[in-house]
Amino acid sequence: MKNLEKLFTFAVLIIFLNSCGVSKSIHNRPDVSGYDAAIPKKVKVNDSTFVAGNNFFLKNKQGQWELYVEGNPLQIGEITGSLTQNLMQKQEAIFFDKVEDLVPSKAQQYLLRKFLAWYNRKMYQHIPEEYKAEIYGLSQYSSSNFSEIGEPYLRLLYLHGAHDIGHAMQDLMLVGCSSFAVWGDKTVDGELLIGRNFDFYAGDDFAKEKIIAFVNPSEGHKFMSVTWGGMIGVVSGMNDQGLTVTINAGKSEIPLVAKTPISIVTREILQYASTIEEAIEIAKKRKVFVSEAIFVGSAKDRKAAIIEVAPDNFDVYEVENTNELICSNHFQSDAYKNDERNLKWIAESHSMYRFERMEELISEENKLNVSDAVSILRNKKGLNDREIGFGNEKALNQLLAHHGIVFKPESRKVWVSSNPYQLGEFVEYDLDEIFRNREGNPATSTISNPKGNVEEDPFVRSKEYKEYEEYRILEREVEAAIENKEIISAETITSLQQKNPEYWKAYYLSGKYYFEKNYDAAAKKSFKTALTKEITTVPDKENIAQYLKKLGE
Repeated sequence: MKNLEKLFTFAVLIIFLNSCGVSKSIHNRPDVSGYDAAIPKKVKVNDSTFVAGNNFFLKNKQGQWELYVEGNPLQIGEITGSLTQNLMQKQEAIFFDKVEDLVPSKAQQYLLRKFLAWYNRKMYQHIPEEYKAEIYGLSQYSSSNFSEIGEPYLRLLYLHGAHDIGHAMQDLMLVGCSSFAVWGDKTVDGELLIGRNFDFYAGDDFAKEKIIAFVNPSEGHKFMSVTWGGMIGVVSGMNDQGLTVTINAGKSEIPLVAKTPISIVTREILQYASTIEEAIEIAKKRKVFVSEAIFVGSAKDRKAAIIEVAPDNFDVYEVENTNELICSNHFQSDAYKNDERNLKWIAESHSMYRFERMEELISEENKLNVSDAVSILRNKKGLNDREIGFGNEKALNQLLAHHGIVFKPESRKVWVSSNPYQLGEFVEYDLDEIFRNREGNPATSTISNPKGNVEEDPFVRSKEYKEYEEYRILEREVEAAIENKEIISAETITSLQQKNPEYWKAYYLSGKYYFEKNYDAAAKKSFKTALTKEITTVPDKENIAQYLKKLGE
């Protein structure tokens, strides 16, 4: 059966590759002739500080990179590429190494590349010219090591749709984010307060060197976003009008063709909108190819709303007679109330559980401040403060986030987590201060406001955290051993369970290993123990029940 599936896939791919649309996509380049391409020369101050005219790129003591860049789209791309070149090439290598781990076969990698070229054949038609020009400028500093994958410009263009393709085509749900907003009499000063976890995981190395970018474009609003090398799209950001955007993945059908990557839609919103209504109008005119909730906060409106977009649907969710808004990974607006995919996702995934946990934690405080918001983002327990194991996707803090972030739009302030996960210090930035008096004044030391930082989570210094990190290593070792039918010592299985005793997966993996080795009694015991824990999804629970059925239970 698998061979037939492979043969079918190959045949379909061959048909796809004959599409003339692929050739047009591969050879399309933005017209940058109308832009001034002159950029200042990069000067190295030290190993972690670089300046170019007014622009700069430096690392703060928390290990975060701070980037300031200005100019027209081409200049912003070129200057960003010049300043961040080493980090951009490093991130690209990490990402493609991750793909190679997932698809180790050279033949399959070849087919994957050809498929992506076909799949992305119309993406260039759905990305604004200014962002293609920026990506083009950035690509001039891209690595030459991945020419077999594609030319630098095309690689960077396609990478902006990696999030969309990943969660739509394989239900990887690499982005299982949690967001909330409170305002009015629910905050200590009445101001809008927003917290969000960006639970995007592409390997530990990918999240090590995040970039906090401050962009001053020739057109539109100045803005900040948390990003990584080679990424111009926005996953979490705020502009100088006090408008914020974050994205939460929803349940998607497999789309037939890539259109506008969601991070490009949110970049456009951040750069050109100052109110929720303006954000809605921008989102309406773009054709997306996955389902996504765009969480928008607005200083001018003094509230937040959720723009829910899909290839075949669109709606806006706003709350009435309340001063809090919560978003996980399912849709809440009227347009999706009878959507079968959305209803199934609510019933079977961990989205509603995290939603209810946010409700629970918000209700525990009469009025929230920034530290309270950070505490919610860092919370590792389940409903009713149940211990559910570290790394459980039902927790708000799944101990894998690329970053956590807190916004105060009316004050133009933002707090960004430092490694690891959301556990490190949350570093404060004041957008008004940062964008003021930048002319002829490139920074050579942090542009953050250390006095406003939120201290690190004490958990990061605990025995439990150390054991969790050891558990993660063991989990990967055990999964690899099961897949490769290798022998695992009894001590390894015991250690796997002891390092994270409340986590269902430790017992599930133990049971799976014992099942494969025909140790039926041990397998039954492990699977039954797993069922006493907080299992992440309904399909996970059903899978364990199937194993027990095979064992005669």
